Amino acid sequence: MHVSPLRFKLAALRLDYPCKRALCLEDWLVVMANARGALVVTLPSQPEPETTSPPRAALSDEELVVAICQLNCLDRPQMLRLAAQLVTRGELDLGRLRRAAILERAEPVLAELSRQALKVAPDHPAWRSIHDLFRDQPPLREPLLHWTRLAEPTMERGKPNASGWRLVG
Repeated sequence: MHVSPLRFKLAALRLDYPCKRALCLEDWLVVMANARGALVVTLPSQPEPETTSPPRAALSDEELVVAICQLNCLDRPQMLRLAAQLVTRGELDLGRLRRAAILERAEPVLAELSRQALKVAPDHPAWRSIHDLFRDQPPLREPLLHWTRLAEPTMERGKPNASGWRLVG
């Protein structure tokens, strides 16, 4: 069984930056991703004072992405959309992301997310780089989520059907 240094770090940060709505670590990760502007998935709203997020020096965006992509997270595939949204912005240090992913054994999830994202945007620089970093990862036996969960339709004015798709960033 994998013992995750990042999970220990997250547990300590969760104590320092509590959120009453977060009933488990995965809920807390959703709130932290939301605080960093990834809003494609949120917790059901309940009145609560603004939650303070740890500074990036304490929890980097790369660590947040990897934490969401860990295989030992609760089975909540919709959370992966938050990690994808953070990656799509193209503001991550890919070397740091790679190191954290390898340490935390999150490479299979990131590799699969990159495969799905590249179906929507084959030339996206961040996703292309992640795909290249984890090229040797075999496809997962079962799909994590469909590529449309990482994208949103683009509509032409006055027409009912999508004219294309773009990654949610």
